[in-house]
Amino acid sequence: MTLLDPDVSLLEPALRRAEAGDQLDVDDAELLLGASGDMLERLLDAAARVRDAGLEAIGRPGVMTYSRKVFIPLTTLCRDRCHYCIFVDTPGQLLRQHKPEYMSRAQVLAVARQGQALGCKEALLTLGDRPEDRWPEARAWLDRHGYASTLEYVADMARAITEETGLLPHLNPGIMTPAELAMLRATAPSMGVMLETTSRRLYEEPGQVHYGSPDKDPDVRLQLLDDAGRARIPFTTGILVGIGETLRDRAESLVALRDAHARHGHVQEVIVQNFRAKPRTAMQDAPDADLIEYVAAVAVARLVLGAGMRIQVPPNLSDPREFGLLVRAGADDWGGVSPLTADHVNPERPWPHLDDLARFTAESGFELRERLTAHPPYVSDEWLDPAIRDATYALAGPDGLAREGRPGASSARSDAGTRQAGPASALRRLLERAAASPSSLDDAEWEVLLRAEGPDADALAATADDVRRYTVGEAITIVANRNVASTNFRRSATGEPDTYDLAGLTEIARDAVALGLTEICVQGLVSPGQDAEAYLDIARAIKHAAPGIHLHAFRPQDVADLADRTGRGLAGALAAMRDAGVHTVPGTGVKVLSERVRAITAPGDLEIDRWRENILAAHAAGFRSTSVLFYGHAETAGERVAHLRELAVIQGRHRGFTEFVPIPLPEPLGGGVPLVPGRAALDEHRAMVAVSRLFLSGTIPHIQIPWTRHGVPATVELLRSGGDDLGGTLLDGRVLPGAGVERGLELPLPEARRIARGLFRPFRQRSTTYGDVSVVRETGRRA
Repeated sequence: MTLLDPDVSLLEPALRRAEAGDQLDVDDAELLLGASGDMLERLLDAAARVRDAGLEAIGRPGVMTYSRKVFIPLTTLCRDRCHYCIFVDTPGQLLRQHKPEYMSRAQVLAVARQGQALGCKEALLTLGDRPEDRWPEARAWLDRHGYASTLEYVADMARAITEETGLLPHLNPGIMTPAELAMLRATAPSMGVMLETTSRRLYEEPGQVHYGSPDKDPDVRLQLLDDAGRARIPFTTGILVGIGETLRDRAESLVALRDAHARHGHVQEVIVQNFRAKPRTAMQDAPDADLIEYVAAVAVARLVLGAGMRIQVPPNLSDPREFGLLVRAGADDWGGVSPLTADHVNPERPWPHLDDLARFTAESGFELRERLTAHPPYVSDEWLDPAIRDATYALAGPDGLAREGRPGASSARSDAGTRQAGPASALRRLLERAAASPSSLDDAEWEVLLRAEGPDADALAATADDVRRYTVGEAITIVANRNVASTNFRRSATGEPDTYDLAGLTEIARDAVALGLTEICVQGLVSPGQDAEAYLDIARAIKHAAPGIHLHAFRPQDVADLADRTGRGLAGALAAMRDAGVHTVPGTGVKVLSERVRAITAPGDLEIDRWRENILAAHAAGFRSTSVLFYGHAETAGERVAHLRELAVIQGRHRGFTEFVPIPLPEPLGGGVPLVPGRAALDEHRAMVAVSRLFLSGTIPHIQIPWTRHGVPATVELLRSGGDDLGGTLLDGRVLPGAGVERGLELPLPEARRIARGLFRPFRQRSTTYGDVSVVRETGRRA
């Protein structure tokens, strides 16, 4: 809704009170929330001074914190009907997605153990409010599993996570009674529920965001805050900016949070979260929260709540270029960030990589430090239930922030029962280990899974799809792009079929922009008759004609050719590519990372050592890349496993791979050879995709299905086997369509959307590096 500018004559006195450190009332806060221009600059400066004084007082000046977490969506059933939420499902939707009403203990622990291996210390447990009150299917599941309520199930899962992995649960279970708060207090160091807003209009008026959602009654949520304080529970809460509330509503919400904390001292942090519209919701056409309003809300939250409060801003909901502004506004915490799981509430907004977050934080003048789910003042006997103290203290350093290292080893033997059990149980145990602790499998065990067929392949695919669902999420993604073969470039027009010169390349690039594409992919050795500077001229021509397009160009073999023939060397070639406008590079040009296989199938490919050297250098230089495996020819199961293991090692250096693409080599190129003679072709592909998902989980997040090799029907099955990405649309365009390396094969966005709809999964057009494509369209920033 449109918010009126405040009266400047009234704003000035309110701003002076803020600058003097006076306590602000609702009227002051309302006025300050509307600040802009020079007034906003003064507001930010005042908020930053208050934040800095607070950090100095607790002995950690210049430090911003975050929590390394896994996000575990225990159930997506809910009794509420919020108009902006895509987290929830109905029982019918779960059935069509082959998704359980609640996560099983094994599924929960699989995600927690992977998080443990990556050094996570928080397990964020999120779920819908009291689904059994609305859905008979939820009540029936709880009855079958022996739980009186969803919250009793939450308590059981929380205890299991801590006992088995050492991770500390943070519970977001919705509205709780005092008795339920007391029960859950023993299972977690902290809990949280967003206040969102105190606006009764948004709750009571038909058509507003909280209408029909009993748990969003502001009075009920404020009562919960007081009950949590009386129960001595460290509590996280916050406001949601841009859901139709007025400036007055925001001001009243912030003052209400201050008052609750003043009564009990239990509010450990306040999240100021900006609204982001979601597709397939009643608010899908609503504008996102205005940046200036959002920044002002952060600053006013700091000034209202004071120096001692931690103010959190979720980093995945803002463009990194806005981080400095949010820090200026007085924020001092980024909240939970996961190296493993998606933000299942905002799946279209990937987390920043922790190295990038540390860099962005440093650019804002702060040091990034990891904390626990309970903030340091609450890591004490006064606030922690005796049942959770030891686990919490084990992960806390002397200053109450997180100590370095991973949580303690699991108390359960992950291989228990495998050796003495029968064949079916042995496979089940092996799959459980692959899902929960992929590093615990040796090469021979991965080879067993690669050879799965029939019912074993079904079980393997289902396990991998569970891992996909509970880590990267449900979305099926694709980038709108086209291919251009650099092999077809000519300095001047020759009349050869499918070739192009610089003028033709300019037309291709402009046509791509006109078609709404966000990426042009260029690869292939420049013809020996052309000088190697052609690589750079191709890049410059594309970027000159289409400055906003993402240029994904030149395989390691192409880069090596540029380096050798121009005398620049590898580092010089990569620097020249960067200057010419290349953003990311394809990680193709290798079949299997084995010289034995290369000699048989592709002796003209770059030597394995040089491919490895090139891809590592590209990653070190800041280029991100794809990764691939061409399978189904001369390689053994062991060589496939060794290839995956080598990619994981490379990824551990710079985390440069964005996705992994298992590509079947077609029969005309010597492919089509199954690992198991006589095995169904679909089982061959399902096993490869599923093993890729399990092996690389937590290492390379996305598994791309090359639809050009499989066709749509098989692609659908592979998206049920752990795949989450369709690669590119590969639109040939209207100019020189034959210049693409996969000419004639296109997957327009409507067709990709139909594939996702048929699987009852959300569809998302992505950027080349899996970011939000709207960022590219709106700002021109390469994502």
